[in-house]
Amino acid sequence: MQSIPYSMRMPSVNDIPVAHTPTGGWKAFPDPILEGCVDALADGAPDLRGMWKVVTVSVKGIYDSDHEMVSSLQRIEQAGDRIVITSEGVIHDMRCDGTVEHGVHDVSIDFSTEIRVVATYENGVHMLRPVGIPIEVSRHLDGDELVWEYGPFFTARLERISS
Repeated sequence: MQSIPYSMRMPSVNDIPVAHTPTGGWKAFPDPILEGCVDALADGAPDLRGMWKVVTVSVKGIYDSDHEMVSSLQRIEQAGDRIVITSEGVIHDMRCDGTVEHGVHDVSIDFSTEIRVVATYENGVHMLRPVGIPIEVSRHLDGDELVWEYGPFFTARLERISS
């Protein structure tokens, strides 16, 4: 049996280079990173794929309609154990395998502070644990909404605006 050349087959997550935030951040949403990837989602991974819009933000249980994250967009791509979250000028591309090596190696929202983040899927929740920072960031589904808990700072609810 003859093998199919790479250019004629759909890529696996292992074929696609890890994406990083460009210097100074992106100005317009970049093309999808995992587009066309054929790998099924990892066992236990919630299906968070799509373009999401922040509709509400609460800080310490109080809704803040003027919060800077209200109306912001996040594009979430997933394949295998890999997830790519593109939002607010950054691209965070990671494997959810619990290692620093395959987690986020990129910059924070200021586009200059380097971050290392361990990523996992735990009981249907995408968990992020920044190395050296005692917070957790999580994303999970609640019905049709995505709940994004950013440590003790805020909880946002997002609606999917496209798949």
